[in-house]
Amino acid sequence: MSLRLKILSGFLILTTMLFVAGGMSIYELASVGTSVQKLLDDNYKSINAAKMMIEALEREDSGVLLILSGKWEEGRSAVTAGDSLFQKGFDIARYNVTIPGEHNYVNAIEKKYKSYKNLWAGPIADTKNEDNLNWYFQEIRNAFHEVKSSVGELTALNDRAMYQTASMLKNKAHRAIMPGIIAILSAFVFTAVFNFFIHYYVVSPIIEITRGIRLFTAIRKPFDVKIETKDELFHLMSSVQELLAQSQNSRECQNEILAGDETKK
Repeated sequence: MSLRLKILSGFLILTTMLFVAGGMSIYELASVGTSVQKLLDDNYKSINAAKMMIEALEREDSGVLLILSGKWEEGRSAVTAGDSLFQKGFDIARYNVTIPGEHNYVNAIEKKYKSYKNLWAGPIADTKNEDNLNWYFQEIRNAFHEVKSSVGELTALNDRAMYQTASMLKNKAHRAIMPGIIAILSAFVFTAVFNFFIHYYVVSPIIEITRGIRLFTAIRKPFDVKIETKDELFHLMSSVQELLAQSQNSRECQNEILAGDETKK
């Protein structure tokens, strides 16, 4: 392999390592962004739906109290608006079941809300339940708290899921930077190894050739340098060896001519 290809291959390997590491990091980060965003959006929808249902229950509870106090028109308007808002929030939660077991929480809310609604859906005014606070606290209030508790459990489930999503984000981010860290460490190791080979196969031979030339010109020491590789440095060494050999032969011929002239004299 030529010297040029050796050096070029070293830089190509280093570039490939960094390119692969960068590609893996970009892929992991893109995957994290897509998956985590979807999970957070789903959890946020359910949490927002739960807040909507809690608000609706509070309106309905206030409406029931208004009816019991004799303000049945205002109370009926409040429970109707609350029921509409609850159904809206419940539909969002029902069609956004993304966590294992979440449908059980949704079914529990639906069942308990039906029991709660049946208590105030019928007429209250002009019945035995009008102004009956004992009935409110013994039945209505208990049913209200049961529904509210079930909605709170759904919220807690999605809160835990969001926390797990954040933990997963941390782990994925760690995995995303690992290829970069490995690539940096590998680049340091490869650079050290590459530097060793450059010194061994390029710098050292040049130093040996230079030393051989200086010794030849200074003390006429025969040029004896060995190059292990068959590359440009080997050809350079061969050319220098031939040049010095020719120079030595020319000098010897000149010495013989001078010696012959002195003999004739």
